Amino acid sequence: MKNIGLLANVIKSAGVGAVRAGSPVEIIFGVVTNTSPLEVTIDQRFSLDVDFLIIPENLTEYKIPVNHTHSFSGGTTGPALTEVLVIRKGLEVDDVVILFRLQGGNQYLIFDRVV
Repeated sequence: MKNIGLLANVIKSAGVGAVRAGSPVEIIFGVVTNTSPLEVTIDQRFSLDVDFLIIPENLTEYKIPVNHTHSFSGGTTGPALTEVLVIRKGLEVDDVVILFRLQGGNQYLIFDRVV
């Protein structure tokens, strides 16, 4: 009888594995609820922290300080372009994001933000 239970569990595990192999990625939506540390909420049911998220470079903040002065024969100019140039903005609270839940469900790739 013990062997039948063990065999049933093996068959069950194989069936679950076959189903997961048939759909290795699930697409879901989430909302950024915190940025430091990053947290994304899925359907108001659960939250994912940075340990479960894979964040691509295109969703990270990238700024360049472009402040400079010019020298000329009569002296120098004051500071020019005093603002920081934003090349790419990072994720912000209330951003809706597209997530790919990877097979096994322990890792989520933030694919992009919804605009």
